[in-house]
Amino acid sequence: MNKTYLCFFALMLALLSCSPQRKQHRIGVSQCSEDIWRDWQNAEMRMEASFHENVALTFTTAHDDSQRQSQQIDSLVASGIDLLIVAPNQLSSVSPAIDRAYDSGVPVIVFERKTDSQKYTAFVSADNYEMGRQMGEYIAMRLDGKGQLMEILGLKGSSPADERHRGFRDAIAHYPDLKVVATLQGDWTEETAYEAVKAYLHHQPSINIDCVFGHNDRTAMGARKAMLEVSGFRFQVSGSQVSGSQSQTLPMFCGIDGLPGENGGIQQVRDSLLTASYIYPTRGDLLLQVALDILEGRSYEKEVMLTSALVTRENANVLLLESDEVMRRAQQLELLQEKASGYLHQLNAQRVVMWLAGIVIFLLLIAIVLFYLYHRNKVNMQRERVVQNLWNMPEAISSVPEGTTIPMQTEDDGAQTPSDEEEAASAPSTFITRFKEVVEKRMDDSELSVEDIAADMNLSRVQLYRKVKSLSGSSPVELLRTARLNRGYQMLLTTDKSISEVAYAVGFSAPAYFTKCFKDEFGMVPGEVRK
Repeated sequence: MNKTYLCFFALMLALLSCSPQRKQHRIGVSQCSEDIWRDWQNAEMRMEASFHENVALTFTTAHDDSQRQSQQIDSLVASGIDLLIVAPNQLSSVSPAIDRAYDSGVPVIVFERKTDSQKYTAFVSADNYEMGRQMGEYIAMRLDGKGQLMEILGLKGSSPADERHRGFRDAIAHYPDLKVVATLQGDWTEETAYEAVKAYLHHQPSINIDCVFGHNDRTAMGARKAMLEVSGFRFQVSGSQVSGSQSQTLPMFCGIDGLPGENGGIQQVRDSLLTASYIYPTRGDLLLQVALDILEGRSYEKEVMLTSALVTRENANVLLLESDEVMRRAQQLELLQEKASGYLHQLNAQRVVMWLAGIVIFLLLIAIVLFYLYHRNKVNMQRERVVQNLWNMPEAISSVPEGTTIPMQTEDDGAQTPSDEEEAASAPSTFITRFKEVVEKRMDDSELSVEDIAADMNLSRVQLYRKVKSLSGSSPVELLRTARLNRGYQMLLTTDKSISEVAYAVGFSAPAYFTKCFKDEFGMVPGEVRK
């Protein structure tokens, strides 16, 4: 960022200091419950509000009580709020209060959970059905399509619980050997899930569970705690055993939320407390931006769907590092804001201090946004590159002139006269065309080796390696893996085959290894391609 931009920002801040006081926007936030996910979201809204001097936020929480939430909404409207942001506790029970707010002229943003009324100004949420479906597919893959499952539902009557349940069941319906032997009612809390699982195991002491799917991470962790404590069970965990009369392996535990930070879902996956989670983005900053767009007459989207991603042991470390960096920068911003507020209270007459703090915070925010945009653009460029050229040899090939003969050497580095076959393959374009033909013809063969390719091309293994390496800078094994991954990417885009079927079709002997290689190559897991 050069001096011109710095001067521009300084000028804009100076102009703002001279501008008339803008209208105060009073925004009420009605949370259905109080938990770490909503605490994180509220903190994001407060952080975003700190960049707008004309925003006042009022938060309420209903603690999973629909009647209390309805009363709180009525109270917020009566207090004179300009806009309501609400996460309905249940699909139907809170709708009348939301309708009353909307009918009174207060714009309403419904987020995370749905209402059965159409009286809202905007809706912001992630795709809960897709989360449940993706988790079902992942569990099926990990269990090789067979096993006994336990599902712990979210709050009865809430839209995320219903949608995650339907997505999960639709996914595992394709695997007849996957059986849901227990469906327990929860309410999103760890304590309720713990008690429900403990009671179930008490009445079913000999049941064997291969995987527990909790509708959020807390319910999955509650189930884990219960299974470790129930007497009469003996679970093997990292080489140690919990005492009891029976012996069985601790099942997989999968949830949804994937929060960053201490004891968040990402860390729990990294530490093998959970097998997998699914990031449910909080995006309090986006909620406030949509609210301000509505209040200030700017254009906005009525339906905003947030992007999310599966968290596994393979990507938990990277996701945790990224989130820790964002959190560190956010903490720096909070610290700077606290210091700036202190200076303003002590030196109210010296307004220049306020604007200097504002500039620092603004620049730090720009740095965070640029970091995010750079990362997103990098992933998009990888995707576009793959879609445009699904089986592309390295650019080094194009730099070798037609007809160039690559000198060959024997194993003891002595000079060797090229054979007839080598002479025929000496033109780079001819050689590469033949190489690609051999690879594509036998791509579905998981046993295909470099020796097999060399034999099909009438070359020795050493000759093939040197030829490919000199033309492309890559080994034959690397090019074979690239070809398989690119073919897999194309199949994910153009067919309805499952990830496992695609993996086998392009020559991978294990879907999990295909997923790992795919992530390394394209920066995303196979399930994200079809989004």
